[in-house]
Amino acid sequence: MAGLSAADFALVAAAPLFSDVAEADLVPLMEGAQAVAYPEAGLLFSQGDAADRFFVVLAGRVNLFALTETGDQSVIEVFDAVNTFAEAAIFSSAKFPLNCEVVAGTRLVHVPAQPFLRRLSENHRLGMLMLAGLGRWQMRLIREITDLKNKSPAQRLATFLLALARGVERQGGEGTSVRLPLSKGMLASRIGIAPESLSRALARLKASGVESRGRAVVLTDLEALRRLVREDGET
Repeated sequence: MAGLSAADFALVAAAPLFSDVAEADLVPLMEGAQAVAYPEAGLLFSQGDAADRFFVVLAGRVNLFALTETGDQSVIEVFDAVNTFAEAAIFSSAKFPLNCEVVAGTRLVHVPAQPFLRRLSENHRLGMLMLAGLGRWQMRLIREITDLKNKSPAQRLATFLLALARGVERQGGEGTSVRLPLSKGMLASRIGIAPESLSRALARLKASGVESRGRAVVLTDLEALRRLVREDGET
């Protein structure tokens, strides 16, 4: 299947970008695609590099980040399995607009831009499906920006923790255990708050059943977190 194993192809097909694409149409889109393992953390690409491919996360995680004037990382987005990233760059400037690093243990599918774009030009229906997928992604970003402007630091953190908790089963009466995929400094950057605000937000969330033990977090009252997220303004 286009150079991918059957298991890897099935994961690619599950990515939101391809949710409306039939398997028979996806096979030619994956022409030249390859699965690549990253046993160690490292830089995948830098801002301004030629966008000659995009990627699907099969396992692990990647962080898209910008560099501040002082050289610090400002995390813009985090992608885990099974999501695509950097596809917008191949449709627009053909340059990666951000930097990207992979965490240790990540596996990615590299999808070459040239054959992918050629297949889309040959099948306008598939092109419209890709535009619809990118449109859904844009709407998600708009919702996220709205949240950043309208929610308090505690609400932003609660939203992030609830997203991590999706699909995690409760363990008896001990609550839901999640692990922060980023350091606390990078997490603060990701949700748009200062590091000291993150510490205060964690302290506030104790009243909503959040227990932090380093990067391990136990959520003992998910409904309390949901109520907090629904509140208006800082309380």
